[in-house]
Amino acid sequence: MKNISLYNILNIVILFVMTMFFSCNDSFDQVQKIGVSENEPIGIAENINLKHTDSGRVTANLLSPKMLDFTNRDFPYNEFPEGITLNLFDEQNKKSVVVANYAIVYDQTDLLDLQGNVIITTADNRVLKTEQLYYDQKKEWLFTNKPVTFKTETDIINGNGFDSNSKFTNAEVLEVTGIITVGD
Repeated sequence: MKNISLYNILNIVILFVMTMFFSCNDSFDQVQKIGVSENEPIGIAENINLKHTDSGRVTANLLSPKMLDFTNRDFPYNEFPEGITLNLFDEQNKKSVVVANYAIVYDQTDLLDLQGNVIITTADNRVLKTEQLYYDQKKEWLFTNKPVTFKTETDIINGNGFDSNSKFTNAEVLEVTGIITVGD
């Protein structure tokens, strides 16, 4: 029988530890993915009632039956498969409402994709209806290339596309097909 010295045991332990250390690259990412399929969310939230405040005043209130968290993906996002209702409040506390059957928010681009029976009703009763609308949160810009109906106090404007800032101060319906009142 061979005589194993303390020195040899120490070398074996060091070799084992070094092997384990160098074989565990990206281990945190892999631990996060244990038990999670690439197609499954890492979190599910139900009955969302999220309020955003600014200086103690509620500026936005997001309501949704369900949110799926896919922030573990290479291109992270949150999905609202059962739709959203978003109440937005201006400086005078006047409310505008955004409703959609489905929504997805992309974290890296701050882009919100609203789909299915999208309706925006502004505080001054202008109404935009479309099947899909994008909102760039950084630029505060709304846009779509889908058919739209935009109703103002005097007009109902149909078209194939829409561009506007978030306050609708320069709303533009593209490829207009509706009736517009023109002053004298």
